[in-house]
Amino acid sequence: MYGVVTRNAEELEWDAFDRGFYEVKDVTGRASAPLSAGVNMVSAFGDNAAVGDDPDLAAVDSEGRPATRDRPYFDWSSVCPTHDRYREGLLEIVDDCVAESPHLRLDDVGFPRDGYCRCERCDRRFAESAHDDREDWRAAVVTDFVTAVRDRVPGDLYLTLYPDPYPGHLRSRSGVDVEALAPLVEEFVVPLYDTAYGTTYWLETIAKGFESRLEATGARFAVELYAVDVDVDALIGATAVAEASADAVYFGYDASNAAAAIRRRRADSREGVTHGDAGE
Repeated sequence: MYGVVTRNAEELEWDAFDRGFYEVKDVTGRASAPLSAGVNMVSAFGDNAAVGDDPDLAAVDSEGRPATRDRPYFDWSSVCPTHDRYREGLLEIVDDCVAESPHLRLDDVGFPRDGYCRCERCDRRFAESAHDDREDWRAAVVTDFVTAVRDRVPGDLYLTLYPDPYPGHLRSRSGVDVEALAPLVEEFVVPLYDTAYGTTYWLETIAKGFESRLEATGARFAVELYAVDVDVDALIGATAVAEASADAVYFGYDASNAAAAIRRRRADSREGVTHGDAGE
């Protein structure tokens, strides 16, 4: 199973791809109208534009430092997941998406990092909750949000995971409790991005780790590769490594390069030839 992640509607119809994800809302805050041709894709709490317009939306740590892209370790700005008005807006986007297509993919679900969020609202809601442990409370916040999305999605729900398969890490980092979320989703997608894929041992290690981690959940597992300006032979090698562990391989943001790699990979598979060695 091969697919593409794209911002170009026409690429959803290309024969090379079994599945297409269309970015309706990305981490920049850029928004597009949902489409019926593919799986609409929504960045939940990553939103540069929203935080830029209203800094009070940003998740903050115990010292009041916001999770914004101008600070170290943040590639984009992150909204606090307990902000009711923003969450309501996200659910409205979800409703718009499933009005066009029954399936949906959620990106950037959860808190931005360990120690977030410590805004007054989060502190108050944790204190008022039935949880004694803040990590348990954060996991409940994230699971409740995904549950609200699940209730609105009649088809398959896809959920992007940060690429850390080690047990407990996703929960402590962002409140993403894989075991609690697995009954709510059909597929977890893990982006394993590199600009060259000159070596693939790390890709094999992470993909194999997720295969082992997710096997007992019953959910499908897909790897997403970066395709922009990546040498086709290197991309084919990365594809061979990824599909050894994953149920599907998706390619991000360069449909032409991805289609070329897929055609070559399929041709080589028919001829019994493989590119790259998962052990290298």
